[in-house]
This record gives sequence, structure tokens and C-alpha cells, in this order.
Amino acid sequence: MLLLQQMIVLFIYMLIGYIACKKDMLDAKAGQKLSWIVVNVANPSLIISSAVNEEGKITGDTLMLTVAIAIAMYILLLLLAKIMPWIFKVPQKDHGIYKVMSVFNNIGFMGFPVIAAVYGKSALLYGAVFMIPYNVLIYTYGIQILKGTNGEKETFQIKKILNIGVLACVLAAVLYISKFPVPQFAKAATEGLSNLTGPLSMIVIGISMTKIPLGELFADIRLLIFSAVKLLVIPILGMLIIKQFVTDEILCGVCMVMLATPVGSMTAMLAQQYGGDQETVTKGVSLTTILSVITIPVVSAIVL
Repeated sequence: MLLLQQMIVLFIYMLIGYIACKKDMLDAKAGQKLSWIVVNVANPSLIISSAVNEEGKITGDTLMLTVAIAIAMYILLLLLAKIMPWIFKVPQKDHGIYKVMSVFNNIGFMGFPVIAAVYGKSALLYGAVFMIPYNVLIYTYGIQILKGTNGEKETFQIKKILNIGVLACVLAAVLYISKFPVPQFAKAATEGLSNLTGPLSMIVIGISMTKIPLGELFADIRLLIFSAVKLLVIPILGMLIIKQFVTDEILCGVCMVMLATPVGSMTAMLAQQYGGDQETVTKGVSLTTILSVITIPVVSAIVL
């Protein structure tokens, strides 16, 4: 019930962004500026606050188990991405789009706020473990797949992988392990800024949804079936496997959120930058985000 309530809250934030954009109170440029605040200020603060708050403690063995699960999860998602376009008979030109949509979920903009609200900020240390391979993959595999259709090659740049999100994860881990004494004003600042993540991230998603008429989202049968598989089949099967090895309820909850969140909004940004079909990926982000308000609580009720 708590998870359902949290998803409804996030949906309300998203609706505010959508309506504000439709009413010309906000626009795409405002969405980009708000997105900058989320990516560079609010979300890193949310991650760091998970390490300096005193809500709970996580053992080293559990963190190592989380690392193993994160690596295994992305290996399996990469394998699934190879066959998903063939399963859904996707046109060759859209293979790259469906591959990145299969692998990359919205773990930052949606996953972290949900984890913090439902399982407490200390659980974000688990989530931070998933963010490191996510960033490595999206700036290597993700870009390479999207550029593959036009034959271009992307030069590897370590600075893209070591972005502020990954650096915040590393800093959070160092602060947590070292027990470094953080001044109270710093704790208060990160706590206050972290509270912006949920509302602002969903408002940004709501603004982005105005690009596609809602009627078109539910008219794309292939995308609807893909969304059902991504949001229901994969997380349910994945959690049935994970629960064979994990008994910690909070870790199971975090893994469920990591698997059940919608297509990551970052995929749309990369498609725009590297020549992918931006309309298809924007539809995928929008449709899966809307449906996830229902599917995440459903998955939780089935597997947890």
C-alpha cells in the first residue's frame, strides 16, 4: 500500500509538469534547466544523504551481494536486449532503440525517489551500487548501439563515465565506510536538496510527455506489448530468481525497483544526440512511465 501511495504521489508530480507545460507556464527549455538541477544537485544530494544519515546500517557482506546482483542483472539484460527486437519483430532501423530501452531503466529520476520513500534513505546505498555499471554501460554500449545504424564510432571518454552521479555514489560509499564525521550543516543541506529529487524529476518527465499526443502512445501495439514484458514479465521473473539467493527484505525491494522502473529518460537524450529514432524512444519513455504507476505496485504485490 505504501508503494502504491508513493507511485500516486509521483504521478501527481508528473501531472503537474504536464499540465504546466500544456498551459505554457513551463516549456522544454525550463524542463532542461530543471533536469540540470536534478542531475547535478538534487540526485547527488539524495545519494550522499543516504550515507550520512543514521537511519540504518548495511553489512559489508550484503553490499558485496548487491554488487554481484547488479553485475548479473546487467549481463542478463544485455543478453535479453539482443533478442528483444527479434521477438517483437522490430524494423531493423529501430533495433538499437529497443535494445537500449530493454537495458536502461529510470533508476535515477524514478527509482531513487521510490526507494528513499518506501525503504528509507539508507537503502539508497544499495541503489548506488546499481548506478555505477549503469553509467559505464550507457556511455559505452548505449551510445555505440545508437550510433551503429549510421556507421559512426564513438570515442571512449572516461570523463563521461565518471560523471557527477557516479562520483556521488563513490563519495557516499567512502563516507559510509570511513564513518567520516560530516558537519550538521552539510547533513541539513544534503537532506534539504535531496527532497527536491522526486518532485522535480517527475515534473521534468511530465514536461517531456507533452511532445507526444497521449492517444498515439496507446495506439502503438508493439510498444504496448514491449512495455508489458519490460514492466511485468522481466521484473517478476527476475525477482523470482533473486529471491532464491536473497533473504534481506530491503535488498529485495531495491532490486525490484531497479528492475521494474520504466525506460530511462537518458535514452531519449542520447537518441537525440546520436541520431536514433527520438520519437520512438520518447514514446517508450512516456508510455512505460505512465504504466509504471500501476505495474510497480503490481510487481511488488506479486513478488515481495
